[in-house]
Amino acid sequence: MRGKVWIILLAAVVIFQSDAVLGLEKSHEDRKREERDPLASKDQRKQTSWVDSVFHAMSFEERLGQLFMVAAYSNKDERHKQEIAKLIQDQQLGGLIFFQGGPVRQANLTNYYQSISKVPLFIAMDAEWGISMRLDSVLSFPKAMTLGAVSDEKLIYNMGAEMARQFKLMGMHINFAPVVDVNSNPNNPVIGYRAFGEEKRLVAKKSLAYMKGLQDHGVIANAKHFPGHGDTESDSHYTLPVIRHSENRIKDIDLYPYRELIDNDLMSVMVAHLHIPSLDSERNKATTLSKYVVTDLLKTQMNFNGLVFTDALNMKGVASFHKPGEVDLLALLAGNDILLYSQDVAKAKALIIQAVADGKITQKEIDERVRKVLKAKYWAGLRATPTIDTKALVDRLNQPSTELIAEKLYAEAITVTSNKGNFLPIRNLDLQSFASVSLGGDGKLFQEYLGKYAPFQHFSLSKGADASSQQALERKLEHVNTVVIGIFGVTNSPSRAFGIQQSDMAFIRKLSQTKNVVTVLFGNAYAAKQMQDFPHHLIAFENNEFTQKLAPEIIFGARNAHGILPVSVSNEIRMGSGGFMRGLDRLSYSLPEEVGLNTAKLNQIDEVMQRSIAKRAFPGGVVLVAKDGKVVFERAYGFYDYQKTKAVSTETVYDLASITKVLATTQAVMFLASRKMIDMDQLISKYVPELKNTNKGNLILKDILAHEAGLVAYIPHQAKTVDGRTWKAEYYSEQPLPTYSLPVSNNMYGINSLRDSLWVWTVKSDLRKLEPGRRRHTYVYSDLTMYLLQALVESVTNQTLDAFLTQNFYEPLGLYTMTFNPTRKYPQEWIAPTEDDVAFRKRLIQGFVHDPGAAMYGGVAGHAGLFGKANDLAVMMQLMLNGGTYGGLTLMDPETIKDFTKRQSSQSRRGWGWDKPEPEKGKGGSAGSLAPKSTFGHTGFTGTCVWADPENDLIYVFLSNRVHPDANNNTLLKDGIRTEIHDIIYKALGK
Repeated sequence: MRGKVWIILLAAVVIFQSDAVLGLEKSHEDRKREERDPLASKDQRKQTSWVDSVFHAMSFEERLGQLFMVAAYSNKDERHKQEIAKLIQDQQLGGLIFFQGGPVRQANLTNYYQSISKVPLFIAMDAEWGISMRLDSVLSFPKAMTLGAVSDEKLIYNMGAEMARQFKLMGMHINFAPVVDVNSNPNNPVIGYRAFGEEKRLVAKKSLAYMKGLQDHGVIANAKHFPGHGDTESDSHYTLPVIRHSENRIKDIDLYPYRELIDNDLMSVMVAHLHIPSLDSERNKATTLSKYVVTDLLKTQMNFNGLVFTDALNMKGVASFHKPGEVDLLALLAGNDILLYSQDVAKAKALIIQAVADGKITQKEIDERVRKVLKAKYWAGLRATPTIDTKALVDRLNQPSTELIAEKLYAEAITVTSNKGNFLPIRNLDLQSFASVSLGGDGKLFQEYLGKYAPFQHFSLSKGADASSQQALERKLEHVNTVVIGIFGVTNSPSRAFGIQQSDMAFIRKLSQTKNVVTVLFGNAYAAKQMQDFPHHLIAFENNEFTQKLAPEIIFGARNAHGILPVSVSNEIRMGSGGFMRGLDRLSYSLPEEVGLNTAKLNQIDEVMQRSIAKRAFPGGVVLVAKDGKVVFERAYGFYDYQKTKAVSTETVYDLASITKVLATTQAVMFLASRKMIDMDQLISKYVPELKNTNKGNLILKDILAHEAGLVAYIPHQAKTVDGRTWKAEYYSEQPLPTYSLPVSNNMYGINSLRDSLWVWTVKSDLRKLEPGRRRHTYVYSDLTMYLLQALVESVTNQTLDAFLTQNFYEPLGLYTMTFNPTRKYPQEWIAPTEDDVAFRKRLIQGFVHDPGAAMYGGVAGHAGLFGKANDLAVMMQLMLNGGTYGGLTLMDPETIKDFTKRQSSQSRRGWGWDKPEPEKGKGGSAGSLAPKSTFGHTGFTGTCVWADPENDLIYVFLSNRVHPDANNNTLLKDGIRTEIHDIIYKALGK
């Protein structure tokens, strides 16, 4: 007997030594992992006490109910509701997993179900990309593959935190996410875009950030699909996939993310319906039902102490081989804690009780699992029956911060996979002609945002279009050298080439031979396999409002590109493609919260605009706000006229009136001053010699621009060309003739010499008399200032004012709607009408400048005549705030801008050309009372204004046609509508 003891002891020593040699002895980390309890609350004593009290208040059969979660829907009828209610009451269910429906409907059902449950229910959802995956009326977050391209895991953490906030608003406690499968098979039909990528460390980092975002904010995360669904070519919803990798490979690759998450207190795992012979060779046995996989591998070897869920037990991966109830028992025997989507709870409970009686499993084992469930419920806040507040629930779910998180993720994910010759981001807008093509789907928003950066012709082409359709489009593109193509209609089916047609790809390749072609894939990255030789290619991963808006911003350099491809799609497009591409600091488009503005407060602008339109201050208008180089508010209101013939849009073009003075003439003067081509201390006659020997010859440029040169305020030049109510025939014709070619209005042409006449009348006009005892003129705002400065610009540059500005500003900046005489460039219906001019032109003015003097100048005048949309004005003002640079161009130097936009004298608030806020509060002025004194801008007679604030990098644009149909309508001015909105913006900033 003693010899046997020695043999046993010797064997034990050998085994211990062998384990030590193999590295299987328990390390310090293993022991820490064993001790870790991810379900423990901070107040463990209270948690234990609550668990004990609830546990002992239930019979064994009632306790069994805690291990079941069944499917519930909020889009089904009363019969379904009562079926679920009966299960809760009869079977003492542990929880529900909600599927399709709506937020308020689900919340009401949850309140009802919780009210009839003896123990508070776990409410869960399979919401990998947020609750929008199951519910309507809620914003969607990016899919996992999209997130895999995001380098900044903090953004993914923030998404998890926001999901947790939404879950708690909905009274939910468990999100069956993240998917931590390492998707190494591009032909995987069920995981694909649901996985973060193909490399284990990448998957671990992204899923860990997601998990922490959820759990740090009170929602249980669930890693799935254990032990790894990433290399399958069949779908466990419909069959039992077989994975033939070795156990070592599975442990090295597929289990790596699980180990990382478990080491960071992962609270739950979902076991997949897979057959993996290297882990359990029993024929047709799913991993869900394998004791080795669930108990030995996950719980024992990996020391996982959280909750273990089955995948849905109605899926064919298990349901094809086992009946309802029976499959539940097998899953429980394998070691699962919670049986998900049970098809027959009553039968399953009966079989489990019989299994206890038969000794297949002990009551103690089951009770331990029940206690785990109760511990998790306490952690999740279910120590009392909760009630969901349904008031404004949808609004509370969809906060501006929610949208901002999604936008940031999509922006960071977009990946530039090819960029031959560094063509992107696109530069030199004035040297290119542009067209866009929406291929295979609706790219309206994509094309709209392309149009914010350059003049585009927009086309569409059906997926798999025939050769004649392709040829017809090719002919339309003959005179275009740059084509941007959005590829839509992408599917997630590998077996069908992700919906990509070879003929479409051939068409793009053909175009690329003669044109600069930029392609954007709006869908599954694996579809890019068909695009590996495209010269300039972006992957946007998904097709939605975010990606359609963001892709143009990256193409034109309004945002830096950061995305890094998380999967390999071909030999040329490998994982790791992409990376940082620096932008060009053009305006981008975002949300107010991105730049510290409050959306709710900015929404007060809506009320002001609607109230003003109702008072007939103007028939319609546009308000734009930009901060930190981002347009964060751009809305259109009302109609072109009071008959509501056409709704205003953010693309509507307005007559800018006196804004012409600062965004045309003053810009040109600043351009010349920054290049030392003029000196502001010099006499104007130095640059306009014909003013010598006139009363204007000794006027100094800086005095002229400050409106302190003694010029009269205004000369009604048109009065000299009419006789009572009739035009003088020597000045105008209703027909264009060789001698009458100046466009004064539609079907009204001025004599060619009319501009010369106005110039002579202007030059010969008297100066104001000096006040007694003064050596300098007082301040009087004068239109004549800009007549003179227009002459200066045209004399120095030897170009007309409009040609100079188009060449040096508007075309290089992509401002194709900012122009003089707009009907020469685009349709009249783009332009809001101004006055029904009964006094001078005897017609409705639309597409022709409202100001009579500018009209007599042929539509191109220094003080009026410029047209544009709100976005154009924002670009010009951002150029100013950037110190004279924009989109890779440098047009002016910062010092010149500072000189021109600062207050110039004690006589007025004005700069050189630019208007400013009043130096003292309470004195009125054209800017809001909260605008800093460094603010500069201008207003326009037609009902417009533009302001830039360098201290806050803030731009405000207001466009309206308040002079329609009557220029005597002063409600806009009397009510201070423009300044009221300006102050709302500062209140939204917290000023």
